Amino acid sequence: MEKLRRIVNQIAYTPKSQALSTLSPLHLSLVPLLFLSSSLYKTLISFRHTLYHFKFLRKHRLPVPVISVGNLTWGGNGKTPMVEFVANWLVKDVGVSPLILTRGYGGADEAKMLQRHFSGTRVKIGVGANRAATAASFLHRHGFINPLDISCFEEVVPKTQVVYDKIGVAILDDGMQHISMARDLEIVMVNALSPWGNQHLLPYGPLREPLTSFNCAHAAVIHHADMVSDESLSETESKILDVNRFLPIYLSAMTPSHFFKAPNTACQLHLGVIFEKTVLCVSAIGSPNSFVQKIEKVPFALILYLFFSRDGNLGSFTFKRLELVYA
Repeated sequence: MEKLRRIVNQIAYTPKSQALSTLSPLHLSLVPLLFLSSSLYKTLISFRHTLYHFKFLRKHRLPVPVISVGNLTWGGNGKTPMVEFVANWLVKDVGVSPLILTRGYGGADEAKMLQRHFSGTRVKIGVGANRAATAASFLHRHGFINPLDISCFEEVVPKTQVVYDKIGVAILDDGMQHISMARDLEIVMVNALSPWGNQHLLPYGPLREPLTSFNCAHAAVIHHADMVSDESLSETESKILDVNRFLPIYLSAMTPSHFFKAPNTACQLHLGVIFEKTVLCVSAIGSPNSFVQKIEKVPFALILYLFFSRDGNLGSFTFKRLELVYA
């Protein structure tokens, strides 16, 4: 099964112009089936969106503003770090207690990470596939403050602002496909290292939604922007603006800040503790290439790599700081 997943992934991220010259006969033999499945998937999501557009299906509206952080492709787009970034900003700079709604799939590693990082803070983590029901439970338990206009967040409040325990904002982790819940702000994450693949929908390509979905977004964030050339970055920006020329585009970059001593995550270790030592790097993140490139900048004597699929065990290296700048 893992071999098949790697084959499909290679097909999805091989540009159409290079498919015949780079893919093996085994890969090419799967293309017709994958293309047929992709066409069926496109029909289904189009039909689903139509039902919501014409109000045959109704969207659930929460009594607080909703910020959705999602992506168009599978894995490695920086959704969860962006969710953490936004939640920290809401607490520290705006003075609002956010509720993060996450599905908790894949062994709930991302949910556990968020719970660990926000332990002892005003940030609340709701885990469950039915996010409307999860939100209702938290809103009933903690209460909520009067709805705020998203535009008022442009004015940052003093850091001494009191953070209310009542929920002021809900954040949808991986919310792009969760169209059953209405949102006030849609942030779409894009992986600069591999933004679109062959530009086909799943499973033939990596796209979970068509590129036209940028028309529904309020902002796009190109993740790992520091790891690609200016030319590549410009091409990605142009592709987004071709769909929605008014969409604000931001850049994000991540840098390693420290290690922690497992299983005591409160024990932080300086990056220098592994200077000139042999290190085994274990990765189960969505974009292992970015992990490799970042960690190779740390002065190891020897680096050995071991990668797992998303449902494997996570390693002990953590990226903590996210820098957000205007494009």
